[in-house]
Amino acid sequence: MREFIVEADGGSRGNPGPAGYGSVVIDAATGETLVERAEYIGIATNNVAEYRGLLAGLRAARELDPAAPVRVRMDSKLVVEQMSGRWKIKHPGMKPLAAEAAGIYPPGQVTYEWIPREHNKHADRLANEAMDAGKRGEQWDAGTSMAALNAPSPVSPVPRTPSGPPGDATAGAAKARQALAEGRAGSAPAPTTAGGHMGETAGTATVTGTATTSDADRRAARTLASPSPAPASGQAQPSVGWGAAPDLGAPATFVLLRHGETPLTPEKRFSGSGGSDPALSAVGREQAERVADALARRGTVQHIIASPLARTRETAAAVAARLGLEVTVDDGLRETDFGAWEGLTFGEVRERHPDDLNAWLSDPEAEPTGGGESFAATAVRIAAARDKLVAAYAGRTILLVTHVTPIKTLVRLALGAPPESLFRMELSAASLSVVAYYADGNASVRLLNDTSHLRG
Repeated sequence: MREFIVEADGGSRGNPGPAGYGSVVIDAATGETLVERAEYIGIATNNVAEYRGLLAGLRAARELDPAAPVRVRMDSKLVVEQMSGRWKIKHPGMKPLAAEAAGIYPPGQVTYEWIPREHNKHADRLANEAMDAGKRGEQWDAGTSMAALNAPSPVSPVPRTPSGPPGDATAGAAKARQALAEGRAGSAPAPTTAGGHMGETAGTATVTGTATTSDADRRAARTLASPSPAPASGQAQPSVGWGAAPDLGAPATFVLLRHGETPLTPEKRFSGSGGSDPALSAVGREQAERVADALARRGTVQHIIASPLARTRETAAAVAARLGLEVTVDDGLRETDFGAWEGLTFGEVRERHPDDLNAWLSDPEAEPTGGGESFAATAVRIAAARDKLVAAYAGRTILLVTHVTPIKTLVRLALGAPPESLFRMELSAASLSVVAYYADGNASVRLLNDTSHLRG
């Protein structure tokens, strides 16, 4: 029996922003590309664009043979898990798209597999071609497409789904090795698409799924690969990690400072942007002074940007006074809104809202009780703030005075790690972390949870 493979992708340059999708229908037996589809769809989110790519691919496969089984392969964990029925679909913009996709074929005729992005390059490049065409005020033209030229050989076996989730250690290392190999070959990086916690609490839990990410997030894992042996004479140096090319210039360096303690911190209570907005405690004010002294000794911070909440502004003010700098407030750096859980301990939430808590821990799109902010929404907001700041402060060192969720999210996105990694990072009050962002979109985590300035 004939079988098709559909590979699809979508992206948004801004999320939401100018968006497009790409889809490829492949003969499963021969690896031959049968159909290419791409379209600029105007302003949309990454996930909507990914669903639109899925729809186009399924329709194209059905036009070829409505009776053939279809294996969908995408690098969007969200779409794969939702269409497989393992994750709930809560976003109002995606529900009708998912329902439409489910209705193209009878139940059971379509299966879904997650693949790493490097195995989805053909669809990814089609999506980028569509977005490039939209930027020119045109629509994608199949006659001018170059996407297939850089795709895997059509007669090569299609790789199967890896055992780990996107962003796990194995997949991340594979991405990094590939990026280094591309750098050694002197080739330009392939165009990419945009895909991207607990306040004062420190619970241990597991969260599954993938938050929406931007172009830099998907490329970030390349920076963290182990250095390769020095290339032979005359061979191009890798453009990432320790072998970064000198023409990239100085990175935008984010020194990430978590605010000092508040009365809620030692009690490990949810304290986000929707609660009482506590000020620093006496201990927190002393911590702010100590970190200000430490940063003054280092002498590298050129700008200070803070979350709008009281505890971060107070911490930032102590540092600014010591460094002789002004503080700029950025609302994108605020802590997650924990809804009805604000002020409660993890145990109290477990007792009062067990179903909501379990849903929140298992689905990055789930919101806390009372309409707080989901992990996915937080990641989108933080990624947008990061992109804006990287562009505005290229080559400079800036201090971001913010909270647990934003700092862990920035680190997670830089590493290309899955959402559950948020629960595997310790982040103490008044701790320092550092992430550097290079001109080619790569990121490097340089420090995490340094509290040496608080001792002695």
